[in-house]
Amino acid sequence: MTANKTFAGHAAAHTGLRMTRAMKAHERGPAAARRRNMIERLGAGGICDPRVLEAMAAIPRHIFVDPALADRAYDDYAAPIGEGQTISKPYTVAMMTQLAGLTGTERALEVGTGSGYQTSVLSLLAGSVVTVERLKSLSNRARKIFNELHLTNIVCLVGDGSVGAAKYAPFDVIIVTAGAPEIPEPLARQLVDGGRMIVPVGKGGEQKIALVRRSGERFKVEMKEGCKFVPLLGESGFKQKPARG
Repeated sequence: MTANKTFAGHAAAHTGLRMTRAMKAHERGPAAARRRNMIERLGAGGICDPRVLEAMAAIPRHIFVDPALADRAYDDYAAPIGEGQTISKPYTVAMMTQLAGLTGTERALEVGTGSGYQTSVLSLLAGSVVTVERLKSLSNRARKIFNELHLTNIVCLVGDGSVGAAKYAPFDVIIVTAGAPEIPEPLARQLVDGGRMIVPVGKGGEQKIALVRRSGERFKVEMKEGCKFVPLLGESGFKQKPARG
């Protein structure tokens, strides 16, 4: 699949993505070319789900970062967003979203709203998204962007995401955008039977993406590739920020 086929409103229409007028307004301009290059790199790097590529082609990543960093927004690096947090690399967002295997009807939970970029991608691919952020300032900033893009299927919560969002459970998919010391049991318990969770796990600076699948009361864990995330703080995460090695 070429970048031209994945980057455009007509491509989104083929897979039923909910393109808003606000998103279409970002289809032209200097950032559009950088976004096309990003999609091309993702495809070459092994991201093969056309819905994931089209969602990431539709979301203007540059509006989620500081204006001073906008020119680099589509490079494959984790940009700082303030409060000691980062926006995940495009490849990481795409890879974790692809692992989720979304079809468009799922109830999704995101732990760690951060910039709101991953949330926005999920909102195009799932039926609804609940996103939990520990820091109110980041949650409020992300909420403003969701409103600007007219993304109406997102519920924003402020609190300890490591214990999930029991009021809204169960979820078909859970994506955790911070590194946990081990798989958070409260989150796994909020999956539906057959649901899956994607969570970075590891201590001592080494992390890997874990794909957790629920089958009744059993949970199958498959470890994927290495990664680097800020720590998941909370009752079922790290109690305090780990010391840098």
